[in-house]
Amino acid sequence: MKRLALSAALLLTLSACATTSDIEATRYQIDQVNRQANARLTEVESKLSNEKLLEMVNQVESLKAEVAKLRGEVEVANYNLQTTQKRQNDLYNDLDGRLSHLESAGKEAAAQQAASQPASSQPAAATDTQTSPDYDKALNLLRARDFAKATAALSLYIQQNPNAPQAVDALYWLGVAHTAQRQYDAAIEIHRRFAEQYPDNPKAPDALRNVANCQRDLGQVDIAKATLKRLIKLYPSSSAAQKAREQLTKM
Repeated sequence: MKRLALSAALLLTLSACATTSDIEATRYQIDQVNRQANARLTEVESKLSNEKLLEMVNQVESLKAEVAKLRGEVEVANYNLQTTQKRQNDLYNDLDGRLSHLESAGKEAAAQQAASQPASSQPAAATDTQTSPDYDKALNLLRARDFAKATAALSLYIQQNPNAPQAVDALYWLGVAHTAQRQYDAAIEIHRRFAEQYPDNPKAPDALRNVANCQRDLGQVDIAKATLKRLIKLYPSSSAAQKAREQLTKM
């Protein structure tokens, strides 16, 4: 009986010892898992931090590139604005000079010009010095640089007086008025038609040069060069041809 009790006690003791060992082993495993989890978490956090930092660096570089691009666009816009303003001023100065010349031209010049023109069923060319209230009104609008109203007045005059002596010159000035408003397509069509229909008109070389300038402002540089070369070939001694040569060296 004593032996049985001793065996039972020994078995219980061994059982208790085995349970404690298992618990310690389990605790050790849990600690190991926790350490591994913490290590992985630290690694992930570090990786995420580096990725965020890299993302921020990329964003900063992207912003720098965008700012540089915008600065370049602003510089180009300023250059284009200055160039456009210069061209506009040149156009205004040219317009003022031509209109002043018209005002100072006398009847003798008109008579000589009329005598030099061959007889034709088409309207007589370049007789701006002849009087016509509607035509003078249109020219006055040009002098005042009221180009929108000048365009309307010239168009109406040509429509109502297709055979009038000033109809040809009105067509030329209509193209100038369109150019001043940057209506380049309309100006090209009008000045090209003027140069083709009235090649002997004193304004024909200037009409071709105006066509080239409008083509240039539309970005059609190669076509503009071809027009300037055609102008030089057709009217080599004209002042417009001299200006065309100077333009070609800068294009």
